[in-house]
Amino acid sequence: MRILFAGTPQIAVPALRLLARQHEVCAVLCAPDAASGRNRYLIPPPAKSAAQELAIPVVQPDRIGSQARELVRPYRAELLVCVAYGRIFGPRFLSLFPRGGINLHPSLLPRHRGPAPIPAAILAGDVRSGVSVQALALEMDSGDIYAKREIELTGRETTGSLGVIAAQEGAELLAEVVTTIEKGTATPVPQNHADATFSRMISKDDGRIDWRASAIEIDRAVRAYLPWPLAHTRYNELTLNILETTPIPDGKSSVEPGTVVGVDKAAGILIQTGSGILSVQRLQLQNKRPLDWKSFLNGVRNFPGTPLGG
Repeated sequence: MRILFAGTPQIAVPALRLLARQHEVCAVLCAPDAASGRNRYLIPPPAKSAAQELAIPVVQPDRIGSQARELVRPYRAELLVCVAYGRIFGPRFLSLFPRGGINLHPSLLPRHRGPAPIPAAILAGDVRSGVSVQALALEMDSGDIYAKREIELTGRETTGSLGVIAAQEGAELLAEVVTTIEKGTATPVPQNHADATFSRMISKDDGRIDWRASAIEIDRAVRAYLPWPLAHTRYNELTLNILETTPIPDGKSSVEPGTVVGVDKAAGILIQTGSGILSVQRLQLQNKRPLDWKSFLNGVRNFPGTPLGG
């Protein structure tokens, strides 16, 4: 079966590689190369680099319109397979594929529809997440479900670490679904739309720490915003990224939230929150490299007692 694979970031790469081994991926559709760094060099997206290694043609339209349809049409793909492509497909584009289109979504749909389901699961304190393969529909993430696979959470995942797990689990599940579609044995089931919850696009400002929140909530934010946009606060007019933490829910002191209470030899730097103490094990001062808490304190004197934020 001829497949057009649509995907852009790293989370799409395991699925692309697996499908290319098992089926005929005739082309890869991904976002255009993006300018990066001080010199604004064009950097290819991870899915493009993987496709080139696999000797698969790559198509990179600026948008999904008539031009994109004409670029894709000659490949005569039967099925569209999407993993984090980042754009909505309209009915005329979907009509190019006799067997329709499917999408891998890194959540247990209908929970956490939308563009940022992995951070949403961490921020919500979910005890389990997962991956879902759904039919592509005109309304985002509302299509019928072909299959789901659960991922039990430890409560210490970051968006980066959970993304790696979801990419691998999702690739395997996606390959299984593609095989059932090829055999004609697939049986998708409608979602219960009444149970739907939604994630939203994350911005840089989302990483700003509100020290009035609880230690548990801030710890979730630290993990949800790693590797981007990073949980951050202000220290002496500089940005301070908080990279690794542990909440101490029953910890308390008489100081204002955001105040560095002190240091614990086992737990690290202790910061008062709106409810509980947050222990910090790894952090990064503006224009500096990430450091463990002991190394950080060696370079930043008189840190205990300092108010953060503002």
